[in-house]
Amino acid sequence: MSAEGPKPPSEAELAEMDRDQLVKLGTALDGVELVDYPTPWPVEGTKAEKRAERVVAAWFAISAIAGLAFVVSLIWWPWQYQAPDNEHAAFLYSLYTPFLGVTLGIAILGLGIGALLYTKKFIPAETAIQQRGDGGSSEVDKATILAQLADSGSRSTIARRSLIKRTAGAGAGVLGLAVAALPVASFIKDPWKDTDNKESLWHTGWLPEKAGEVVYMRRNTGKPEEINLVKAEDLDAGAMETVFPFRESERGNHEALSAAFKRIDNPVMLIRLRPTDAARAVKRSGQEDFNFGDYYAYTKICSHVGCPTSLYEQRTNRILCPCHQSQFDALHYGKPIFGPATRPLAQLPITVDAQGYLIARGDFIEAIGPAFWERKS
Repeated sequence: MSAEGPKPPSEAELAEMDRDQLVKLGTALDGVELVDYPTPWPVEGTKAEKRAERVVAAWFAISAIAGLAFVVSLIWWPWQYQAPDNEHAAFLYSLYTPFLGVTLGIAILGLGIGALLYTKKFIPAETAIQQRGDGGSSEVDKATILAQLADSGSRSTIARRSLIKRTAGAGAGVLGLAVAALPVASFIKDPWKDTDNKESLWHTGWLPEKAGEVVYMRRNTGKPEEINLVKAEDLDAGAMETVFPFRESERGNHEALSAAFKRIDNPVMLIRLRPTDAARAVKRSGQEDFNFGDYYAYTKICSHVGCPTSLYEQRTNRILCPCHQSQFDALHYGKPIFGPATRPLAQLPITVDAQGYLIARGDFIEAIGPAFWERKS
């Protein structure tokens, strides 16, 4: 504050001042000279003023409507995969992710444009010159700055802009609801409602649906109706093939045959080790009989964040995940040897039937993929 500035008032004088007086005192005490402080709308109720108010309110309303559309589509839009042969359902499914992005984008954009337009149309654009001062804020400074903020709000006419306040509140509120809906939506379908069936995180599509049911290993030829089962002599030493579960009860059922290829926890890497490598294989405790001769079957879902471990290096017997470069040793029960993964790949117990077809002896004995709250390891 300049040495030549006005003398600060006493506490009694300060208490008796109204807002306009406090504004003038605050600028004077701070060494501020208001060069220009025009009122955006000196004449109330003009057509231009009402038009500007409606434009701002319209953008806030657009934000609110788009935010509500985002919440509704996030929860109720048909999000489950639909095959292309069902054109109407597949078309609605294909719009799910784009619709989420568009509605959330419009909600944020509308709120931002509304705020910018309100600032441009109704906030006073003052021109002031202020000398830099030293030291902290005194009680006088605190009182005067509050008065200046209140005066700015009054000059912006926000108090009498009920339409803008309601639409801005709706836009911000619905956008907040949309943000809250994102984590809540994942809890709407409870995966723990029935943990004994194959739909839970503890089981996969390899789980027999009834006692004595045989689950075969099947190739994906690109044609769901074509059944191509795997025999023990089909793979060369050192080869790897991705296989999927098949049940005789699914034969002729196009929907079930297609679903087997789409289920995320179904893909399994069937690896036939070279004889010299198989002789050096280290088996996991309790899973010593999970392999069939030189054949080992590991889940294709990485134990880090669930990416597909699609790469098999024959020379080193390493299984690689391309997402974050985790590497697993196929000769050492699929344990991680490089990268962020910390748990071995789950191994599927396998054998052959009387016709020589490779089959699963049961489901995985542990949950596959990334960790989750209820998992102990």
